[in-house]
Order: sequence, then C-alpha cells, then structure tokens
Amino acid sequence: MVFRMHYRITSAILFLCCILVTANNLIGDPISCIGDGANPGHVINTYCWITSTFTLPYNPHLKDIAHPGLGPETGEGKRIHAYYQWVPFMLFFQGLLFYVPHWIWKNWEEGKVRMISDGMRGTAATIADNKGNRLNRLVQYLYETRHMHNTYSFGYFFCEMLNFANVVGNIFFLDTFLGGAFLTYGSEVVKFSNMNQDQRTDPMIEVFPRVTKCTFHKFGPTGTIQKHDALCVLALNILNEKIFIFLWFWFIILSVVSGLALLYSAAVVLLPSTRETILKRRFRFGTPQGVESLVRKTQVGDFLLLHLLGQNMSMRVFGEVLDELSRQLQMNSNAPSAPSTLEMAPIYPNIDKYAKETET
Repeated sequence: MVFRMHYRITSAILFLCCILVTANNLIGDPISCIGDGANPGHVINTYCWITSTFTLPYNPHLKDIAHPGLGPETGEGKRIHAYYQWVPFMLFFQGLLFYVPHWIWKNWEEGKVRMISDGMRGTAATIADNKGNRLNRLVQYLYETRHMHNTYSFGYFFCEMLNFANVVGNIFFLDTFLGGAFLTYGSEVVKFSNMNQDQRTDPMIEVFPRVTKCTFHKFGPTGTIQKHDALCVLALNILNEKIFIFLWFWFIILSVVSGLALLYSAAVVLLPSTRETILKRRFRFGTPQGVESLVRKTQVGDFLLLHLLGQNMSMRVFGEVLDELSRQLQMNSNAPSAPSTLEMAPIYPNIDKYAKETET
C-alpha cells in the first residue's frame, strides 16, 4: 500500500500538476508587466520573466500600499522570486523521483511473486487433483528454497527506506527551491486562517505574490544608466499557491505513513513475535503451535515472500499453503528436491510473460 502511495498516487499528482502549470503557460501569458511606457511591453515582459522579479519585506509602518510586498525600497533587502519559470520542470522531476524506488524494486523482484502465485489463482474452478498438485508443488518449492530469500527481502526493505528518504528529501528540496519558505508554508497558512482580519498577512501571497516588482536598466541618450521600474502580474501564482499547499500536506502525510512503514518493517526483521502476530491475525492461520513452528524455522526473507504471496492469493488457498508448509516443517520430512524453474514452468507461467508486473 505504501509503495502505491509513492509510485502511483504521488507520481500521478505531480505529473498532473506539471500538466496544469504547463497548460496555463501555453494558454495565457505567464507574466504581464506595466512600466512607464519608455520601453516596449514585450521587452519588459521577457526581461522580467527571464531575470526574476522581487517583492519587499512586510513593513507594518506602511498603511497604504498598492499590493502586498510593494512599496518604496528602504534597503532592508528584497525577496527574489526566480522559481516560476522552473515550476513545471521541478514537478516533472519530482514525479520521476517518486517512481524510482518502485522501478528499482521491479527490477530486483523480477515478477517472482506473480510467477509463483499465478499458478494458484482460480483454483476453485479446477478439479481437486489438479488443485492439490499445484498446491503441493508450491509448498515443496517454498520448503526447498527456505533461507534463500534474504537478498530478496533486503531489496524490498531497501526500497522502503528509499521511499522514506525520497519524500523527506523532496520536502527539503522544495524548501530550497522556494527560498526557505516551504518547511513552514502549511503551518503558516493554518495559523493565518485563525488570525484576526486586521492583523494577518497572507503567507501564500508572500511566497507566491500576484504582483511583483522588476527593475530594467538601460543606457540613456547621454550614456548614463537609466532605471525603469515595472509592476508585473504573475497570474500563474494563483495556481502555484494551491498546488504547493496541497503538496505540503500530502508530503507530511506521506512521510508519516512511510516512517510508520519503516518501523513496521524493522519490527518484522527484529522481532519474531511480530511475524507470529501477523500470521495469526492477518491471515487467520492455523494453531499457535503451528505459527510458532513456521516462524522459528524460517527467516525474514521467507516471511516476506509468504507475506507477498498472501496478498496475491485468496485467503483460503493461502491458508492451505501455510498449513501444509507448517506440517512439512514440523515433520522435517526428507521430501524430494523441489522442481527447478524450468520444471515449474508448466504450472507457474513464464516470468517474462508478466514483464515484472508484481504489485507491492
């Protein structure tokens, strides 16, 4: 579920936001500036779009201002806004970043669970002998390959850590991209909504101003440098402010969920009792003694493979698999060697057929 939140939901959200911003850039003017009329409008627009615009810090002593962030320059510093032309590229890049851990897992996993479990799908529609044969061969495969899946589990847990590092890294990446304003952006917006009307300044307008200033310099008739101020309307910021406030809350939720998933995985790795609890409650499997025997005689990699198989098979069939596997482990039978992958091919479809489509 956590994997899907990253590579499906989050990537889709970021790509959709990228399309929205790009479409608005193509449909309308991303920037529109007005000056003193001494310079062509399209020159000012192009110059201010390329070189960035700025606003001034909030000054409580100024009562009458045309727009937030505008006013006479006092030398206290400017807030430069140079991000807006890069927003579509940044959103697209982030969408790719959230897909990377899943891509790594797909190549690591190579459709293993799908290949194994597909032979047990729809067994209710097959004759009893065929069903029993498939189930026995699956159990035999799990029995003979136990303790051989730790590398497989390492790849899964590594990708889970990548998911968490990715979402936290993207939060700080956006904070740098927006000039240090993203980390507190959502909390400031919430705080703003609870303040008195006369005492509040909108943090969304501070980070994504609708109207900014731009200074254009050129040589005058006598060779002196002339300074021309312009006011620029950034209509796209109305969309940007809503995109980034949504991303702030979504990334916070995603980071919390990913962190909890990491703690859950750590408990699975470090605490055998956690694995017992999962088998008892989630899969309603067998007797306590059978569960304890199964956990005691398998390793973390074996448990992860069983866990993923349980998500790709019906509860009833998976319960039968666990029952039979536990029985074999308790008997410690000297069963014949498990069939090789080629021998299993008639029952378990070829891995290439699914092109690494296993869901996590």
